Amino acid sequence: MSTPYNVALQEEDQPHWVSRAAFPIIAGALFMTQGLLAVAVYQGMFWVAVLLMLVASHFMHGILIGFHEASHGHLRKSRFLNEADGVLIGVMSFMSFSLYRAAHQTHHAHLGTERDEELWPFVHPSAPRWTRILAAAAELCVGMIFTPALFFRIFVRNGSPIRSRKVRRRIWAEYALIAVVWTGIISTVAWLDGWLYFIWLYVLPGFIAANLQSWRKYIEHVGLTGSTIKSATRSIVSNSWPGRVVALTLLHEPFHGVHHQHVRLPHAELPERAAELEPSTASERGPFPSYWHALKDLWHSLADPRVGAQWRRETSLRD
Repeated sequence: MSTPYNVALQEEDQPHWVSRAAFPIIAGALFMTQGLLAVAVYQGMFWVAVLLMLVASHFMHGILIGFHEASHGHLRKSRFLNEADGVLIGVMSFMSFSLYRAAHQTHHAHLGTERDEELWPFVHPSAPRWTRILAAAAELCVGMIFTPALFFRIFVRNGSPIRSRKVRRRIWAEYALIAVVWTGIISTVAWLDGWLYFIWLYVLPGFIAANLQSWRKYIEHVGLTGSTIKSATRSIVSNSWPGRVVALTLLHEPFHGVHHQHVRLPHAELPERAAELEPSTASERGPFPSYWHALKDLWHSLADPRVGAQWRRETSLRD
């Protein structure tokens, strides 16, 4: 891709410091927004609170992507801090960090195949259409519940790909930590009678952030039946300044195809390789200029959500 934005990115020796510092910027912005939100709720300025809550949900979405970065070891240079941040974000989102990391490996190793655990049940041609539609509706509307349940299913189901006893023990320990921390949080909120603030500062923005995470996941893969990374992934490359800000606050996750091609690259380096997203075969897709364009491409597939080249083989057998 030969746009001024991409050329400019390729000419830099290193990613801009703002890109490298995206996660602490997002975390700082979230804490500041939450502080203002608490003041708005305290003052009874609920229209202002609604706007601030929506902003907070976007930053929470960015924090959830930080969880993904931590699973790849890219969030912090220090391994200890990377693990600590991953566990902390996981606890606050009812997710075991070790479980997510182990399950996420199947997504990269077996993208869009029946062994891609994250895209269950859409990768299984044997799954009835009503089951796939129900799963999509649940994930897109109540992602805060569905996503932790999806990963817990991966962990406890027969034939789980997570077989290491050491990893499984750590996962159970993280679930115990989640139970202890959340018992303390709920007890403290009840003791202080802080339910109003808890709902505004955590429940509402967290609910929206989890759904945003689900919609982004679907935009990235659902409805695509290709057998290569670029034919099984939607990427977003925007040359407008709002698009660049969105990419920054989402830790450059919109360059999703690049991430799948170069899984060891830190997020700040993904935009430099945007040119690699150009299709090399007729079946591959070029990047979309915005999430809105990609959403329109996703929308028609939600009536029969499916992922992977196995669906094309299934159709051929039926014909």
